[in-house]
Amino acid sequence: MSADSAKTVCEYVVKQIVGDPDAVGVAMSEDASGIRLDVTVGDGDMGRVIGKRGRVAMAIRTVVRAAGHDTDTDTDTKIEVEFVD
Repeated sequence: MSADSAKTVCEYVVKQIVGDPDAVGVAMSEDASGIRLDVTVGDGDMGRVIGKRGRVAMAIRTVVRAAGHDTDTDTDTKIEVEFVD
């Protein structure tokens, strides 16, 4: 459940930032080390998602990790967000 909510929150936040929300894609993969979300955006939107000195990207990662925290089991699943060009 936590992986699905993390992916949903990630997709929603990125779509609010970019100029072309229809071009946003989030691919999720899971292995023994945790969950990985690969985010792709349209042409010219990568700068908006990264932000100055990577601050927007860092904020997105923080929010997504918080959304992915499973309070029922109280386990910390590692969630990695990568912005793919």
